[in-house]
Amino acid sequence: MSSRRLVFAIPGDIETPSGGYGYDRRLIAELRRLGREVEHLRLPDGFPRPAPDDLEATEAAFARIADGSLVLVDGLAFGSMPQIAEKEAKRLRIAALVHHPLFLETGLDAASRDRLQASERQALSFAAAVIVTSPATAEAVKSAFAVPGERLAVAVPGTDKPGRKPGGADAHPEKPPTILSIGTLIPRKDHATLVAALAKVADLPWRCRIVGSKTADRETAQALGRQVAALGLSERIDLTGAMADVAGEYPDADLFVLASRYEGYGMVFAEALANGLPIVFCAQGAPRDLIPRDAGRRFEPGDVAELAAALRALLVDGEMRGRAAGAALAAGEALPGWDETARIVAGVLSRLDVPQ
Repeated sequence: MSSRRLVFAIPGDIETPSGGYGYDRRLIAELRRLGREVEHLRLPDGFPRPAPDDLEATEAAFARIADGSLVLVDGLAFGSMPQIAEKEAKRLRIAALVHHPLFLETGLDAASRDRLQASERQALSFAAAVIVTSPATAEAVKSAFAVPGERLAVAVPGTDKPGRKPGGADAHPEKPPTILSIGTLIPRKDHATLVAALAKVADLPWRCRIVGSKTADRETAQALGRQVAALGLSERIDLTGAMADVAGEYPDADLFVLASRYEGYGMVFAEALANGLPIVFCAQGAPRDLIPRDAGRRFEPGDVAELAAALRALLVDGEMRGRAAGAALAAGEALPGWDETARIVAGVLSRLDVPQ
C-alpha cells in the first residue's frame, strides 16, 4: 500500500452542483496534481439522515478499506456515522472534512438538532484530524464538539480569479440592474426573505436570477415558486434551477444577494467578490469575516425590511454600487487559490502518513 494513497469518502453524487461538492471535486484534482494518489469512495445518498440500509452499506464499504489506510471523510456523512467512525478508527487513519456543522441547518426541530449535534460530536472525537473550511467553522467545531485546536486545520476554499473589471454603477447601462442569487432552494438559504424584500422595491427597475437546485427540498422550492407568483413577480424573478457551472452568471450581474441564515464559508460569496460584484448578505457565519463592510451591505437574517433597504440603497445609488464593486474586487484578488487550499490539506494528510 502506497503511503501517498488517500481514500476520500463522499456521500452521493460528487457532480452535485453545490459548494461543498465543488470543494471536494477541486480538492481531489489539486491533491492529485501534488502527487497524492486519491481514490474516490462513493457513500450512499441518504446522508446526513441515513437510513439503516445506508449505514449498513457504509459499514461494508469501510470494511473493504485496507488496514492502515488514510481516509478523508466528507462531513456530510461523517457526523452521522459515529459508530462506524469509532470502529474504523482503530485500524484506519481517519480525517474529517467539515464544511458546515450538521446541526446548524435551518428548519430542524430541537430534537433533530440535539441528535445531530451529539452524533457529530461523537464522530469527530474519533478523527485524527479535522479540516474545516473557515475560521468561523473552526470556532463552531471547537465550541460545539470540543475538538482541540491541535487537531483542527482551516483550509478555506480556493477562488478562481476571472480577471474582470468590477461591476457597479455602469456595468450594464443598457438594461435594468440584474440581481444574482446562487444557492440551493432549502430553508437555510432563505430565498423567501429575498423575494419578500424584492417585492418592497418593485417600484425600481431590476431583474433577479435565483440559481439553485429545486429538487433538494421540493417543498421549499414549490413554496418559493408560489410566493413569486402571488407577489406578481414571475416576469422579474427567474428561478433557474441548478446549473453545473455558474461561472457564466456573474459577468451579467450587477449585484449579488444571498439571504442565507448561516454559511460555513460561502463559495459563491468569494466568487462574487472575485467578479467585482457588490454584495448584500446576512451577518451570520463565515461571510461576516469574508466580506468587507465596504463591499456591500449587511442585514440581519430574516429581516425583510432591512434587506429591502439595502437593495434600494444600492439600486438607486450608482456611485455607492461602484465603490462597493471596487472594494469587492480588491477583496476577491486577495483570496487564496485552490493550490493553496490543497497545500494546507496535503500538509494535514502528510502528518497522518506512516512509513510503509
